Amino acid sequence: MATATLAKMQKMLKGIVPDIELAYKAELVDEILELKREKGAIILGHNYMEPALYHTIPDVVGDSLELSRKAAEAKEDIIVFCGVRFMAETAKILSPEKTVLLPAKVAGCSLASSITAADVRELKARYPGVPVVTYINTYADVKAETDICCTSGNAVAVVESLPGDSVIFIPDEYLAKNVARETGKHIIFPSKRAINDPDNQLDVQMVGWRGRCEVHDQFTPQDVENVRKQFPDVVVLAHPECPPEVVEAADFSGSTTAMVKYVQATNAPRYLMLTECSMADNIVAANPEKEMVGLCSIRCPHMNEITLEETRDALKFMQYQIEVPEEIRKPAYRAVERMLAIG
Repeated sequence: MATATLAKMQKMLKGIVPDIELAYKAELVDEILELKREKGAIILGHNYMEPALYHTIPDVVGDSLELSRKAAEAKEDIIVFCGVRFMAETAKILSPEKTVLLPAKVAGCSLASSITAADVRELKARYPGVPVVTYINTYADVKAETDICCTSGNAVAVVESLPGDSVIFIPDEYLAKNVARETGKHIIFPSKRAINDPDNQLDVQMVGWRGRCEVHDQFTPQDVENVRKQFPDVVVLAHPECPPEVVEAADFSGSTTAMVKYVQATNAPRYLMLTECSMADNIVAANPEKEMVGLCSIRCPHMNEITLEETRDALKFMQYQIEVPEEIRKPAYRAVERMLAIG
């Protein structure tokens, strides 16, 4: 019986995860930690992981930018990435000599699936010479067609670092609109026209793409209004993947790590997190004095594929290894490295 581990989990996760569930998961945690020691692995955990996993087995937790940095710096030969596939691919792009394990068969992403490498090549043909900024939430072959990647935390800095006035920003429609507002750029979303259509050259400051996160797409300004009516003193935090109207209605918008730090640094009566709902549980577990409004019931189905059971089996059987062909990895590496240099 994992008595010591169970006691720690009960202390941190009381009121968040039922005791009967914790008793079962404590055994898994001990098994994973032992496997991690035996294999000499490092475990990275995204902020959207469920609390019983997030607060126990990762060596590093954070958003995609922080975990990308840690993946590049890791001394261990085995990286277990508790996040979705594009994140594990990024770790492999940065550390091709390492074994990168994704604890799920698929763990995809609606946003990453919204665009292909062929789509990017078509955009570049329609807007020759315009630099391409690609959100980190994309697959490796899309990154390979990119000049520089960005995260939700550094998207504005990346766009402002580029020469000239024009940029192609893909694939998140809402993040692009939010960045356009912050940078003062006019954004267009091109239709399926011929490459030589003269309209392609009109007022090209930012070219976007109609990709969306299936989680953040569900939040509305009405959600914010309804919560404020009941809790006038609530502080609302929205991820930049939310619709611009939601971001404008919020009190703060930033990456998942920025939201965590904001809650830690402030003392509001209560908070509302408009992002994947497990993150609010993770914040409350680490900051029990903070109160979260329980509006959120939206879990990312892809993040939810990452479980303690799958993490154990990934290490135990060395399964679900991530591979990125060199002809894709090398140009993708340049785009990610440029992003990391900006920070």
